[in-house]
Amino acid sequence: MICVSIGRGRHKHVIAEHKHLVERGAQLVELRLDYINGTVNLKRLIGDRPCPVVITCRREKDGGKWSGSEEERLTLLRSAIAEGVEYVDLEEDIAGNIPRFGKTKRIVSYHDFGATPDNLEALHSRMASLDADVVKIACMGHSTADNLRCLNLMRCSDVPTVAICMGEIGTPSRILAARFGAPFTYATFHHERSLAPGQLSFDQMQSIYHYDQVNEQTEIYGVIADPIGHSLSPIIHNSAFRQLGLNKLYVPFRVPREDLDTFLEGCREMGVAGLSVTIPHKEAVIRRLAQVDGAVKGIGAANTIVFGEGGGNGYNTDYRAAMDCLDGATGGTGEKPLSGKNALVLGAGGVAKAVVFGLVRRGAKVTIASRTRERSEELADRMGCTAVNWEQRHDVDAHILINGTPLGMHPNVDQTPYDKRRIISTMVVFDTVYNPESTLLIKDAKAAGAKVVTGVEMFVRQAAYQFKLFTGQEAPLQLMRDTLKRATGAAKY
Repeated sequence: MICVSIGRGRHKHVIAEHKHLVERGAQLVELRLDYINGTVNLKRLIGDRPCPVVITCRREKDGGKWSGSEEERLTLLRSAIAEGVEYVDLEEDIAGNIPRFGKTKRIVSYHDFGATPDNLEALHSRMASLDADVVKIACMGHSTADNLRCLNLMRCSDVPTVAICMGEIGTPSRILAARFGAPFTYATFHHERSLAPGQLSFDQMQSIYHYDQVNEQTEIYGVIADPIGHSLSPIIHNSAFRQLGLNKLYVPFRVPREDLDTFLEGCREMGVAGLSVTIPHKEAVIRRLAQVDGAVKGIGAANTIVFGEGGGNGYNTDYRAAMDCLDGATGGTGEKPLSGKNALVLGAGGVAKAVVFGLVRRGAKVTIASRTRERSEELADRMGCTAVNWEQRHDVDAHILINGTPLGMHPNVDQTPYDKRRIISTMVVFDTVYNPESTLLIKDAKAAGAKVVTGVEMFVRQAAYQFKLFTGQEAPLQLMRDTLKRATGAAKY
């Protein structure tokens, strides 16, 4: 179950949002009295409530906005209990002073916006002893270890517990709460009005993560990156899982470089069965895997991990997806379908490595140009190609142009890595950027009459290969394509 928090200044807005949420399927709503401007009319807020509520009045030191006296705040909370609301939220330090009354259940809460306490288990035990029906702990997450401790606390507690790591690193603890036995998790009414760091909206929790269908048997997958907020992988993978009726969930994990080992070691404990891997971890994960396929060995980067009894197995679906796209655009056949073709690859990162590996195997003559000459030379030496300075990229007579840089990616949509005056109609132009699909480079190439391949097609195909590795089933390719285009605003609704 999702408890949706409403924090508005006017009573009528609280009431309207409450009704709207119930129409959309909400079963529990938290009314944040500390957000109300002026005097709180409790009976107006709860008198004709359309679903059960949690009454919360949070002090500033606990992340709230209450500016009245403590005596007035406690009176409001006692009044809510007297009125018979379903839940009341009582901070740990006041719970002992407010006795149980009637049928109102007690959420005993604790908030730490600085860190995850070292004494988490002792804190929980102390809170549970305060006649708690539910223990709620919300603390700032700084590492995978913080997430693991909160998830384990929910799983192992005798008293129903909601243990949330706040912040972007802590997002998985919100999404996985039901998987680890929490009675509910928290979400906000709208993603632009978060009431706590890292809080997702009710719509995101429902439409992307299908939270109410998550249970203890749900198999966990995800993507690791840093940063992670831009990733659209959860949207397309979860849509595909749902389409095929699979009890699987795909979660975004923000994993800083220094936290990678701890995260991978904790995957078994979290029940993670497979991962997509992106910046900055594609190269670093390899030495931590039990086995890798030939493409990973040749490229030096893995973008997919499937966990088995012997550990993690690494794959590179970027390579397969990129070559599928190019084969379709060039119409080449045979063992060396690109023999005699000159290919210019812009960039020398993980995606560029996969593309260069595939081009070389298909017989193309490859030139690499990146903004860091050393990386270009290192990749060129490894793959048997040529490297040129970034400023010399337009001097290459290219039949195939591939952008493996982030230039042109949202929000910098006015950038392009290549001068449009150098694009001619006989070229194939492939931009691996998928958000937006129609980058400035793609627009310029279309205007010149060149054949184009967009990043959306590559992204969907690599995700489809991952889906097959994760599930053993063919991916619903068109669904994934349509979902991604809607998410990036490239399709009409």
